[in-house]
Amino acid sequence: MARARIDDGVGCAAVREYAARQGEASRDIRALAVRYTLQLLAEQAAGNTLEVRVPPFGAVQCIAGPRHTRGTPPNVVETDAPTWLALATGTLSWADGLATGRIAASGQRADLVGHLPLL
Repeated sequence: MARARIDDGVGCAAVREYAARQGEASRDIRALAVRYTLQLLAEQAAGNTLEVRVPPFGAVQCIAGPRHTRGTPPNVVETDAPTWLALATGTLSWADGLATGRIAASGQRADLVGHLPLL
């Protein structure tokens, strides 16, 4: 069963509130902001080649190309919520996130350059 789409107004408000409060934002706001930005990524870069994980809040498949169907995906990006939201909003570049070890990326298609920032 597909998850209900987060309304753009609600999602953008959550991202703005997270940005204003940073470490002080509630878990609910952090979760909503992450889920909304993952939703945007899945919509803007539709596909099933890459799995993007932001535990414990969500994961999406994106990027056009070969479809993954079973077992561990060959192309995975994983990061924590603050790093993901910094990438999504453009306050952290993909290259800087990789260089500092804040992003774990495996597989030859595990690259979001050109898809970030989302907002």
